[in-house]
Amino acid sequence: MSAGDRCFVDSNVLLYSIDGRDADKRERALAWIERLWITGAGRLSWQVLHEFYWNSVGKLKLPKDVARELVQDLSHWRPVETVLPIVESAWQWMDSTQLAYWDALILASAAYTGARFLLSEDFQHGRHYGNVAVINPFRGTPDDFQI
Repeated sequence: MSAGDRCFVDSNVLLYSIDGRDADKRERALAWIERLWITGAGRLSWQVLHEFYWNSVGKLKLPKDVARELVQDLSHWRPVETVLPIVESAWQWMDSTQLAYWDALILASAAYTGARFLLSEDFQHGRHYGNVAVINPFRGTPDDFQI
């Protein structure tokens, strides 16, 4: 990775950063998020923020005001809206890779933001989708990937 590379963050990374049930994953997620804040390389979508809010309040029982503050903070990463070109790109990814719609929408959003990397445990680590490479953030630290 080089300076200026953007990393699109999936909701699972954000959720692990606040979930105390798996200390190792929480520590790694926090390391990635901290590095993305420092470098300004973090990107996401409103879809990711919706999923994060819903699951943090529902599954993790985070107080709503805390979850809302986190969403407001993450909105500084300029989340992309789901617009027709992203939806059309998601359809293409669905047809060519057999990804589920919501995953294809994540991938299409990552590409739309100009992200070179997608941080997610839900995709195959190391796989490339066009110009976007998948990194499972729980397989290493930002230093391992030179971010």
